[in-house]
Amino acid sequence: MPALEMAQDTGKLVAWRKREGENVTKGEILLDVETDKAVVEIEALADGVLAGVKAGPGDEIPVGQTIAWILAAGESIPSDELPARTVVASAKNPLANPSPAQSRRDSRTGPNRIKISPKARRIAQERGVDLASLNGSGPDGEILVEDVLAAGSDGAAAKSESQVGGEPSVSGGSAPQALSSVAKLMAERTTQSWTTVPHFFVTREVEATGLNNAREALSASIAQSNGVKITHTDLLISVVARALEKHPRLNASWTAPAIEYHDNINIGLAMAVGDGVVTGVIRTANKTALPEIARQRKDLADRARAGRLRPDDISGATFTISNLGMYHVNAFTAIIVPPQAAILAVGEIGDRVVAVEGKPAVRPMISLTLSCDHRVADGARAAEFMQTLAAAMQNPI
Repeated sequence: MPALEMAQDTGKLVAWRKREGENVTKGEILLDVETDKAVVEIEALADGVLAGVKAGPGDEIPVGQTIAWILAAGESIPSDELPARTVVASAKNPLANPSPAQSRRDSRTGPNRIKISPKARRIAQERGVDLASLNGSGPDGEILVEDVLAAGSDGAAAKSESQVGGEPSVSGGSAPQALSSVAKLMAERTTQSWTTVPHFFVTREVEATGLNNAREALSASIAQSNGVKITHTDLLISVVARALEKHPRLNASWTAPAIEYHDNINIGLAMAVGDGVVTGVIRTANKTALPEIARQRKDLADRARAGRLRPDDISGATFTISNLGMYHVNAFTAIIVPPQAAILAVGEIGDRVVAVEGKPAVRPMISLTLSCDHRVADGARAAEFMQTLAAAMQNPI
């Protein structure tokens, strides 16, 4: 079980993409693992045969614990590591005696297997939906998230109808709803951050005329030549990354009792998915061209919604942006993602009356709130960063 992030203790195995005994190729997707941030795709680290599988979908496994082997020709599983009631498997005879876990997986992956995406399977488990009763609406009858949600709604409605005229329901609210592992761990991590990291906040309203003009000027040309649409978020990622070059203290981490400065500026972008938040990472954003930032941002968002993120997609961020402008939020404060030193909360761009050369005028304005770890940066450093960022936003290009 791989460690996909610094604070990860366990990983939940969502699905195997290969059956025990099948050949695997280095770099192809081998299994899906759920962490507190996302369901990520894990690639095979070598060529060989998958053998000795010791864990199945739904198992919560400590990081570093062996869950299977990839055997080269002539290799065997160490005798002291064999699953219970399993004879020695080798690349020549990997299925000599399938383990109970493998037998269960065979029932799911045989001719009558249920075809379902990892995300849909997870939601079905959370809502108690019987997969065998569903008819998938996807290609080749694949069960989609929409099918699971519809089945869950039907079940809830049926349960509600069955109570009519029967025993009265318990007053005072419904039964507690269990959280998914993503939501549960997110709750734990945000609580830990809020209670252990000394937050302070700096807010500034910035005129967004330059940001709007840059988006309009670049959208047509970049969309035509690169096939991607430039958003305000793309511009903010680029501008923030370049501002961090001048303020390395905000691109650092607290590693008691010292401050660790990061060589690269990797911008994390908070994205809402399902009942949690995923942070996709744009690496070396200060050195990445705007069309490539836009392409990576769209790719991350698409794969996050589909539950197809990879480990590199969610690890290594040194500074995070959380943009709720598309939800018409004026302003908000965000909780720092340890071990990062800061996170920028971005509100909606809206017309407001402001003073321009001593006279009232209507200008598009945007509210920015910087949350900082006071162990790493003080108020003056945060204000200086916001000053640099505000100036850069007047002329992003």
